[in-house]
Amino acid sequence: MTREKLTGFILLAIYSSAIAGVLAGVISGFQAGMTIAIMVFCAVFSYKYPRMGLWALLIYLPFSGTITYALGNVYRTIGDRITYSPDYALFHLLKDAFYIPALIALIQTYKPFKQLQPKAKLLLAGLLVLVAVCLATLLFVNLPQQLQVQNKESPFIMGILGLKELIGYIPLILCSYYLIRNKNDLFFFTRLQVIVILICCGLGFLQYLGLVTGLCSGNLSLGGEAINKASLQARCLVGGSLLYNPELGLIRLPGTFVAPWQWGWFLISSSFVTYAASTSDPSRRWRLLGWIAMIAVLIMTILSGQRIAVAIVPATFVFLLLLTDKHKHFLPFKLSIVVLLGVWITRTLSTVEERLNSFVDRWEASPPLPFMIDQFKWVIQQQDNLLGNGLGRATNAARRLGETKLIETYYAKLLYEIGPIGMFAFLALVSILTVLTFKAYRSLKNPRLQGLGICLWVFIVFISYNTYYYPLAVDPVDIYYWFFIGILLKLPALDTHKEIQN
Repeated sequence: MTREKLTGFILLAIYSSAIAGVLAGVISGFQAGMTIAIMVFCAVFSYKYPRMGLWALLIYLPFSGTITYALGNVYRTIGDRITYSPDYALFHLLKDAFYIPALIALIQTYKPFKQLQPKAKLLLAGLLVLVAVCLATLLFVNLPQQLQVQNKESPFIMGILGLKELIGYIPLILCSYYLIRNKNDLFFFTRLQVIVILICCGLGFLQYLGLVTGLCSGNLSLGGEAINKASLQARCLVGGSLLYNPELGLIRLPGTFVAPWQWGWFLISSSFVTYAASTSDPSRRWRLLGWIAMIAVLIMTILSGQRIAVAIVPATFVFLLLLTDKHKHFLPFKLSIVVLLGVWITRTLSTVEERLNSFVDRWEASPPLPFMIDQFKWVIQQQDNLLGNGLGRATNAARRLGETKLIETYYAKLLYEIGPIGMFAFLALVSILTVLTFKAYRSLKNPRLQGLGICLWVFIVFISYNTYYYPLAVDPVDIYYWFFIGILLKLPALDTHKEIQN
């Protein structure tokens, strides 16, 4: 594109966003106008430059919670209650301003379809079955609920939101397949993720320092139920809802995300990415930076108080070491060092001991397996038809549109919303993807791509069949999961390309 055309495009984007912002501002106020203007500019930019839009999505995603609460006056404290402004939903849709226009631009080119066509027949069949079941639930469950409702509930809109959450990000497979053109793009992706992870962990550490030094009071100054629950009233520096009460031995940090458990799953997903970068990057400097990022993730896992992350992050590093270490005769030595280091840290740092004790206490109070079984038993008792109780009925993001249920295990949530047919359709889809990505990984000859592929594939397997909590339903895993699948499917096409330069 020439400089004149680029200038013209930028002026067009600014002009379009300004008009949209002014109109929205007149109707809904200044903040809504500014938000709409930003969204329109991002959408126009992503449509014209879809690759840049997708890179922007990956950069923006981990900081979305911080941007929402720091830049947007989206909530207000009234006594012990938190009220949200109408603009709150707009900030959560900002990531779609990068994603959807980029997707539309890619679909119009047909390039990803042509490249994926030999692999996509079985995948397309599984996806069509899932979409058919979801549409049947929307038309025969959500729509009748809408016709019968006599209050402010919106079951049909709730169903559309639930449908978007369930299948809306599956096309990211196409996007990432298109985005990664060669090995340079691939290692740019891992390096970008390492930088973002280091920044997020750094901000999370500043949040922790702000609490322990008294710069932020956390939950100590709050009353009622907020004294021992994550709350926006305790927000500190970055992110959203936070729990910090040292008198009760409670800490749950949100890092840069909206809520603590989203930060926990970000740390879990980061453990796979940082390990992959530390072993597969062709540059020694970037491998070293990957190891530094691994340490940062481990430190923030300990400091943030995320019990599920405390269990999974260290186990991920050890498991990936067992899978990828090519010097097997040194493996017992390396594992011994890891174990001794872990014992020393546990005995030396009281913080680690507190986190481990908290994890053990939580496990004993609510063991995962009985918890999941109880959730399924309860959902089965609520079933009265094969199409479920309606899309969005167990979706946290749809709670303002009507009555929803908090179901904390993912496949039980699917069973409640779209019934047994829909749940098994989704299970079949992720199983197809697991097999396709495994075949893609196993076909690789390049050792560096093999190392990266196994890390991403283990993440895919873990999320595909994980039913404890619902990471696939919210940021960031709802983006990373589908994005990583597209990258895995693209790796065989990169296997013969020239190696990236150090």
